[in-house]
Amino acid sequence: MPRLSWDEYFMTIAYQVATRATRNRKHVGAIIVRDKAILSTGYNGSIRGLGHCDEEGHLMKNGHCVRTVHAGANAIAQAACSGVRIGGSSIYVTASLCWICFRLIANSGTERIVFGVFYRDPQNYDVSQACGITLVDFSHFKPAMTSNETSP
Repeated sequence: MPRLSWDEYFMTIAYQVATRATRNRKHVGAIIVRDKAILSTGYNGSIRGLGHCDEEGHLMKNGHCVRTVHAGANAIAQAACSGVRIGGSSIYVTASLCWICFRLIANSGTERIVFGVFYRDPQNYDVSQACGITLVDFSHFKPAMTSNETSP
């Protein structure tokens, strides 16, 4: 098996993080990396201490589940809880960021966003250029899975 590139390595880990997601509509994982070291991880699920969608159902408003905190936002929150500075980092996320998470990532000083599946917000492309954030479409990549895992 050939050695993975750094982007492939970190995206593979993001897909593993996504397996912890509790939002049954879409499992998303995110990891924040700087200098080839993982600073934080996050997956989509409920507010800490509250019931998850797969336990209590979705809390839908305007076609969106508002019970769910997105993977990117959770990765930022986890870094903040641990006192970890994420400026100058990259985020690897299995689905492109929604507009709200994109704005959080942009304001955190993150310099690079590597994403898997494109999801919803094409405005991220234009705004990322204006902010000096590099977007990397990694939708071509699917991590190798072992025989007892399912494909993302």
